[in-house]
Amino acid sequence: MNMKITHLSIKIEEYNDIAELSEQDKTLLLKAWDACDSAYAPYSKFNVGAAVLLANGVVVTGNNQENAASPSGLCAERVAMYYASAQYPGIAMKAIAVAVKSEVVQLEEPASPCGSCRQVMAEYENLYQTKLRIILGSPHAKIQILDGISSLLPLTFYAEGLKK
Repeated sequence: MNMKITHLSIKIEEYNDIAELSEQDKTLLLKAWDACDSAYAPYSKFNVGAAVLLANGVVVTGNNQENAASPSGLCAERVAMYYASAQYPGIAMKAIAVAVKSEVVQLEEPASPCGSCRQVMAEYENLYQTKLRIILGSPHAKIQILDGISSLLPLTFYAEGLKK
């Protein structure tokens, strides 16, 4: 028998206060938090904001955009990443912060990106061969920081020919 068992582990940094973060992480999280205010979420009342830090120092924000013809809407993370890629082609994404404001749900833990957003993060990490720092939380609650998409998507899918 040639069975092999592989154990996967991830490291998550947890902070209870935004004051504990580096200035760069704090700024990015606050920009994501502010982006929540202009989300279009009339159905879920779950406003999500994202802020992406590019290798050239530019920060791009996005927020969730819902649509009555679900699932035609788009998550905040993908709005921000796709905008960054469209407006700054060839510039790597270094970090993304994701924050949530909700009228109906009080989260005990930071919101984690959906599977589609995780796969898009993996695509850009692979494209630019750089780990994406992922910051999840809000300025007033627990904050989690992960180093690279493999912490959220350990068995990542890459299209043949694109994997570097």
